Amino acid sequence: MSRTATLTRTTSETDITVRLDLNQPAYDAPATGHGFFDHMLDALARHSRLGLSVRATGDLHIEPHHLIEDTGITLGQALTQALGDRRGIERYGSAFVPMDETLAHVVVDLSGRAHLAFEPETLAIWGDAGGMTHYHLREFLRGLCNHGGVTLHVRVLAGREAHHVIEAVIKALARALRDAVQVTSDALPSTKGSL
Repeated sequence: MSRTATLTRTTSETDITVRLDLNQPAYDAPATGHGFFDHMLDALARHSRLGLSVRATGDLHIEPHHLIEDTGITLGQALTQALGDRRGIERYGSAFVPMDETLAHVVVDLSGRAHLAFEPETLAIWGDAGGMTHYHLREFLRGLCNHGGVTLHVRVLAGREAHHVIEAVIKALARALRDAVQVTSDALPSTKGSL
């Protein structure tokens, strides 16, 4: 099975194209016009070992919210398409990632049901990273979950500085996704017989 998808989302605020290949990692530097977000998308691709390409423009002169959220939505749609009926996938993934003083834990279930439990919003996190905050990260993940049929739990066990918190969460997400999308059987991973 190909397990690939190319999706485009165009609104009055953003224009985003995501290409996703769950079988073949391929490096393609992201280009969104937001330096730190590009850095995070690059980390997501490299640590998940998935083929990911993101080309996007957005109303960054206002604020990065629309660009980041809509990229999450488009990535979620691409994930749904690439997974197909989700037959044979491992389904679950979990990863701890340290980054200096920060420790992030992410657990993913590719259940087809959307849910985001995002603990960092309860923490006192300092500053932003190139204009990206942990609230932007939440909106990116919310878009991914809602449109990718993903249940996602994000916890930050240590850390206060925005750059390290965001980066550790993205890298933990990448490693958890890497495990969850792997095809390990020919059966649907559900007692219900469908996802």
